[in-house]
Amino acid sequence: MTTQNTDVVGWGRAGAAWAEPAAWSCGRALSEALVALGVRQAFGLLGGGIAPFAAGLAATAIEFFHLRHEAGAGFAAIEASLISGRPTLAVVTTGPGLINILNPLFAARLDGARLLLISGATPAHQRGRGAVQETGPHNLPSELYRPGCLFDDAALVESPEELAAFVQRLARGWARPEGWVAHLALPMGLQTRILPGPLPLPPRSELRRAAPSAETVDACLDALRDPDALVWLGSGAQEASAVIRRFVEAARLPVLCSPRGKGIFPEAHPLFVGVTGAGGSPAARQHLARRRPRHSLVVGSRLSEVTTFLSPELLPSEGLLHVDRDPRAFGAAFPGVACLGIVSDAQTFFAALEARALETGWFARRAPPPLLPAAPPPTLHPRPDEGVRPAFLMAALQSQVVEGSEALLLAEAGTSFTWCNALLRFATPGRYRTSPAWGSMGHVTTGALGAALAGRRKVVAVVGDGAMLMNNEINAAVQYRALVVWVVLNDAQLGLNEHGMTALGMAPVETQMPRTDFVAFARSQGAAGRAVHSEGALEDALVEAMAATGPFVVDVQIDPTVPSPVVADRVSSLRRQSQGAGG
Repeated sequence: MTTQNTDVVGWGRAGAAWAEPAAWSCGRALSEALVALGVRQAFGLLGGGIAPFAAGLAATAIEFFHLRHEAGAGFAAIEASLISGRPTLAVVTTGPGLINILNPLFAARLDGARLLLISGATPAHQRGRGAVQETGPHNLPSELYRPGCLFDDAALVESPEELAAFVQRLARGWARPEGWVAHLALPMGLQTRILPGPLPLPPRSELRRAAPSAETVDACLDALRDPDALVWLGSGAQEASAVIRRFVEAARLPVLCSPRGKGIFPEAHPLFVGVTGAGGSPAARQHLARRRPRHSLVVGSRLSEVTTFLSPELLPSEGLLHVDRDPRAFGAAFPGVACLGIVSDAQTFFAALEARALETGWFARRAPPPLLPAAPPPTLHPRPDEGVRPAFLMAALQSQVVEGSEALLLAEAGTSFTWCNALLRFATPGRYRTSPAWGSMGHVTTGALGAALAGRRKVVAVVGDGAMLMNNEINAAVQYRALVVWVVLNDAQLGLNEHGMTALGMAPVETQMPRTDFVAFARSQGAAGRAVHSEGALEDALVEAMAATGPFVVDVQIDPTVPSPVVADRVSSLRRQSQGAGG
């Protein structure tokens, strides 16, 4: 759905030269450049400080979706970028508009999105004079306007020449295989300027993927002859699923994955051991305790706390073979562990590994011990009383969503994603998304909208009641007929905090809250919904939700006494951190 409308003042009929649809205003020139760079969707909230740019944006092929909060727009833009594989635009105005979107931008950088934030800025001649929502480097942190920990690139531009230079840098940044997050601040004077024509774009460059050297490949194969060696997959290995499976099956190598790596290797496969980290499988720890490898091949993961809880028990005895496109990943989580760092993408690396193994007869020479059979997941039967067990809900989602549809499933930070990580099993990549590294509640409640609109597909968001109350975009989903299903784990508490404080020996502090009727909340905004109070009613509710042709909320009354599977590991991790700091 496009927002172009030449009959509305401000979208082409205001009488100003820059507002004419055919004029090469700064907004139109910049937007056309973004179209050429692959942008197809934009999310944001407009205001006076960014209105002239928005008028130019409306004259292009970019779809603009007007959300209800800047944070929601940022999270939607992240998921739109990741599901589409394209760069995405976020647009906010001055003052609170810019500040409100900062939280999603941290997640964007960590999750590898390609995203450009365009914000308004107070013109130079008005700075320091008390302008409404005054915004610029003179009164806000300098990190907002220069490259650093928040942005790969950032600038407040004052002239067409500076704007053209920024677009050139943006094109080069987005050409990288990993993510690139940038911020462009536009003063009103530049937004309303008429340019001679389109902004110049750099020539298209070919990305050449360099294969690892023959010596490096041979060193990896030699290390992987360890009978107990294993492969540990992170989200950076998504694109290489097919070649990874061929190599692993031929080599008979056990496989672990990070929470964001679920589905890269089929989780029901006999070689799959389990998920590590938040909501990790006990089978993974048991395997490593019984058969600790001398070497582990880690691909596309930084092994951060959410993947390892920084636990040395998960590490091999001699060293890591670590493959990543970003050399900063090597040794980042475990700086004291021996590591062979290999700068490569997963597809190129495994293709080289497979070719060399076939050439040298390596597969026939590797002799791993027999696999231990994995225990099948327990069968749960519905109980008659009120309150749905989280494990029962996960079994229903496995049947109705994971196996019964092609929907994308997103898991919210908090209790929701730990249960999803622990109990849902995916057979293919690209069906599951979570953002555990930054872990902002409200990411998935709003990000699901961006994934649904950009991917033109059904998206199921598994979220907690706390996150749903913090931030949601039901109203915008109704406006744009987004195929989003929110499955709300409604336990009238901040469950992870409640059980985590209890496990730490504390009396829980302000973790309880009044129960919300999310079906009434959804219906008040034009969405459909169904409340589930018992396990026997759950399947019918999910069937109805998956058949819905618009936004739908499934409000599931969760048994509040069942702790998340992550609690014990998280408590141990916090205690290790406290001891490391002298606590």
